[in-house]
Amino acid sequence: MKQVSLLGATGSIGIQTLDVIRLHPEQFSLYAMAFGRNIEKALPLIHEFNPAIIVVQDEDTKAKLQKELNHSYILCGGEGLIEAGTAEPVDVVVNAVMGSIGLPATLKAIQAKKIIAIANKETLVTAGHLVMEEARKHQVELLPVDSEHSAIFQALNGEKRKNIEKLIITASGGSFRDKTRKELEGVTVEDALNHPNWSMGAKITIDSASMMNKGLEVIEAHWLFDVPYEQIHVILHRESVIHSMVEYVDRNVIAQLGTPDMKVPIQYALTYPERMDLPVTNHLNLEELATLNFEKMDMDRFPCLRMAFEAGKAGGSMPTVLNAANEEAVQLFLEGKISFLDIERYIEEALERHDRIHNPDLSTIISIDEETRKRVRFHLN
Repeated sequence: MKQVSLLGATGSIGIQTLDVIRLHPEQFSLYAMAFGRNIEKALPLIHEFNPAIIVVQDEDTKAKLQKELNHSYILCGGEGLIEAGTAEPVDVVVNAVMGSIGLPATLKAIQAKKIIAIANKETLVTAGHLVMEEARKHQVELLPVDSEHSAIFQALNGEKRKNIEKLIITASGGSFRDKTRKELEGVTVEDALNHPNWSMGAKITIDSASMMNKGLEVIEAHWLFDVPYEQIHVILHRESVIHSMVEYVDRNVIAQLGTPDMKVPIQYALTYPERMDLPVTNHLNLEELATLNFEKMDMDRFPCLRMAFEAGKAGGSMPTVLNAANEEAVQLFLEGKISFLDIERYIEEALERHDRIHNPDLSTIISIDEETRKRVRFHLN
């Protein structure tokens, strides 16, 4: 039985990970779980799965939880995340926390030679060079949970990386795929959260609408699969059935198809290299689907995707700035303080003001991340 440490248990990916664990109690047990402040959502999960370690965001949340729960091991913050990810009984760490907060815990879990199922884009975007260096050093494989990276991972099974011609990442287009730039000027938070295909958390749904989500996936793919940015392509695919493709030098293209259900790649990451039945998701019926559509991605229409490619190619500390500025700008939009189009403006200004550091260490990355967030939060003054 695999003992799972779930970082980000009350988020969308966390909840769906628990769905998978619940389906296969003979295969998986929840040893540790971490969440932020949502005690109401976490309490029934704690009672159901009875994890040995619980991690919350801060001391105030810990005190509130202790009033509701008789549990001997409740930890806080980043140090708690690290302990949850490195505890001796843990076999696999699912990093599903939102934002770059999961980076130190992921690095420590790699050093402890845990299996890493990574659903947190920001960890690789912010410090891909450090994460992959540690993974190689400790011979730890990162198993992707994102549907797009899981698709590429599966399409690469049994193949030699030197034979890759290009990676083709598909994008649904998000909530605003049919709107012009002019029509985006008056969109609301509610409009942005209305994704046509996927059920996801608020931040990632906004990222999907701006196409930053796809930009972060491009940077993540670069690190996960050691492929140059020039060999990574993004295309619009409205149905979200082909999750990604790999084209090889002999012009063969291998695609992975499936229903738009995150439990599918989550379970594959947990069971790899085996596969197990997943009765709670639908079969893919191609006869009913009938048609698959593909369109060229317009970088002028989706400047966040363009900026992600540019920041990734520039390397060094630029992706850290990209990610931090985006996280803060998205939060400001969700709070109703800026417009949807302001998100990309804030990101671009943050990138323009930053002096790139070629090979930042962890402390430098954390410092740049904090500085960028402050500048964006206070309107870049």
